[in-house]
Amino acid sequence: MIRRHYLFYGRVQGVGFRFTTYQKAKNLGLTGWVCNLSDGSVEACIQGEEKLIDYLINELQHDRFIRIDSIKMEEIAVLKHETSFGMKN
Repeated sequence: MIRRHYLFYGRVQGVGFRFTTYQKAKNLGLTGWVCNLSDGSVEACIQGEEKLIDYLINELQHDRFIRIDSIKMEEIAVLKHETSFGMKN
């Protein structure tokens, strides 16, 4: 199990990015959260099996409405008691 913090840049607001991330993460059994930032980017913390997180990111990169120009990612400490995935703001 791993946890990653992401910042997504590009056409990521107003295109269903948060909802798509939320739905796909829940379906994959991932936990964490996703939220819009005031600079037009999207922030997310995603926790679960590495291959499932990688699959989610690949799905987002190939969504027909979303255009991700760049991603910043760092691995962070796992939250052992986190049990769900949510959308903020």
